[in-house]
Amino acid sequence: MAGMNLLPRNHSEFHSPQYWDQFFQKRGTKAFEWYGEYPELCGILHKYIKPKDKLLMIGCGNSQLSENLYDVGYHNIINIDISDTVIRQMTDKNKKCRPDMKFVKMDVKKTDFLDGEFGVVLDKGTLDALMVDDSADVVADIDAMFTEIGRVLKQGGRYICISLLQDHIMNKVLQFFPDLGWPLRIHKVNTEDSENKDKEFNMPVFAVVLTKFKKLPNMKQILEVGASDDKVERMESTEKMQTVLKEMQYYALMRQQIKKREMVGEQVSLSLYSEVSLAPRYTLFIVDSADQKLANKFGIFIVPEGRETEWMFSTEEGRQQLSESAGFCRLVVITLNRAHTYETLDTIKSELSPHVLELAPPNFKSGSQVPYLSLGDQKGSRTVRYQGKSPTLGELVVEDVVTDPGQHRRRLVFTDSLPYCEARLKPEKKQKKGKNKAKETGKFLLDKNYLDCDYLTAMVAGLSFVTGTTDQAKECYLSDSKVLVIEGRNGGLPTFLHHNFPQMALTVLFPDTVMLQVATDWFSFLPDTIMQGHCDNPTTFISSSITQGLQVDAVVIDLDYLKSSLTMDSFLQESFLSDVKKLLSPNGVVVCKCQCDPKETKKTLLHKLSSSFPNIYSTDIEDTSYTVVIALMCDKNNADTLEAAMSNCKYLNNILGSKDKDIDIDLVQTMTDVTLFDP
Repeated sequence: MAGMNLLPRNHSEFHSPQYWDQFFQKRGTKAFEWYGEYPELCGILHKYIKPKDKLLMIGCGNSQLSENLYDVGYHNIINIDISDTVIRQMTDKNKKCRPDMKFVKMDVKKTDFLDGEFGVVLDKGTLDALMVDDSADVVADIDAMFTEIGRVLKQGGRYICISLLQDHIMNKVLQFFPDLGWPLRIHKVNTEDSENKDKEFNMPVFAVVLTKFKKLPNMKQILEVGASDDKVERMESTEKMQTVLKEMQYYALMRQQIKKREMVGEQVSLSLYSEVSLAPRYTLFIVDSADQKLANKFGIFIVPEGRETEWMFSTEEGRQQLSESAGFCRLVVITLNRAHTYETLDTIKSELSPHVLELAPPNFKSGSQVPYLSLGDQKGSRTVRYQGKSPTLGELVVEDVVTDPGQHRRRLVFTDSLPYCEARLKPEKKQKKGKNKAKETGKFLLDKNYLDCDYLTAMVAGLSFVTGTTDQAKECYLSDSKVLVIEGRNGGLPTFLHHNFPQMALTVLFPDTVMLQVATDWFSFLPDTIMQGHCDNPTTFISSSITQGLQVDAVVIDLDYLKSSLTMDSFLQESFLSDVKKLLSPNGVVVCKCQCDPKETKKTLLHKLSSSFPNIYSTDIEDTSYTVVIALMCDKNNADTLEAAMSNCKYLNNILGSKDKDIDIDLVQTMTDVTLFDP
């Protein structure tokens, strides 16, 4: 019957002999191979089964696997199944051509065999068929099956189970056998290139190899995973083994989807591992163009080492823009993991070549050359300087990278998806006696005149609303100001302010001691009598500062709220805003970076602030979801306030643009985008 559904309507039917009788009557003599053909399995099976071994095949069904093994010299095979129909079929089929092979109707949970009778028990899909869920009755049956397998196996004998290793089955195997002290090795079976077009399942297949050992006191679990037939890696725990297996399953399933359909509008990510390393060696992002009629069908873009955190490569929007500019129907964007080392761009291409064609779009012509793209002909450069964990912001890494030839950066990267921040490194130069020109020493210094984000420039421009001296000749605007910076990054903004306005009294609040230490050790944040560093919750610190009589001219807040101790909700609380107002001088200013996406968030934010502050200004940062908000304590005429701020920006530009300073920012230009919020 064409289109016949051969899967049970209800999972519990897998337990029923009647279901399997009906199944094989419908199927007839056609072999049923959900879990791979003999050519795909033989490499693993021949490694663990010797021709002289007595082999028990449980739940044999009408699989050809026993016949294939028999035909290459494995003659001592007994097959059991609970279905009368299949046992009769297989006996009739094999009695003449394979006279030594036996087929017996028997329940694997209770057999008639002797203790230790078999050298190998082979299970192709039977465990999966019986363990339909992890209910108490099913688990009791599986316990009985495993116990019976252990009884009929001799010491040193092997139970080889071909399985899809669904979650509940994986959990059971990883709990039952290590507890017995049996070494456990799991191979992924390569079934992707099978010629069998009649597969009912397309999930990845695994061969679980369990060796019967007597458990010894204090014996460490032996847990191994093989990504191929001959290479295995030891796992430290069942949890890590589970993680690796799940990655393999995900990769196989997604690869099948990718080959069968276009992925327009959804970017799938996959990981490639060096054998079965716990850290992926490569991360691959599949980006399909909305225009599937492009002449270029398929390309690979290798992101230079150290640049994977940049917007173009770390966000869906950036990768989509990269794909559009490259002009491919499908572009695979590949990033390199900092946990691994890479020799050259050519060696990276060589490693990737066996895998990239697996990710080709539908109808991609086999044999077509796949172009590799990158930025330049080098793999990039990354040097990890520090790795640690902030109690507030999570795992972090400080690393030096080369973004373009001659362009060196030091980055603070948060592994928990927070935006990275960076500082510019410039060559150290020393003047030698008798020489007019300073010579580079080969070392690099942190450039304190560098701001890595446009929103930081807008925040500096926001300080122009602070009322103060504007004597251009003395260049002392802001010099007598007191500023509190609530910092959630690398301390780059207060370092910039301290370097360019050395008399500005800065109080810098970091979320925890680790972040303060990172800023000090790696980003030249150097506290002194004028710039002080503290660690505390902002709410607590401000409340305490008010009690101590501290008053400031500006509160600058540079946090990514969702991962800091000051959330957006707590920031907008009337009690917090009230404390901020108490801390500010009468003409004080709050300058705050906010992530306002969608736009409704910005509207809510500005409305809330306008109930506490009479004048609210803001500017959106182009190509980002950031908005810089400037809230004023005093209620002044809009035109006069903006004119005064613009005038102050001119003074600030003069100070920042003085000789011997390499500062590429224009505060006057930034101020032209600042607008007053009208509730």
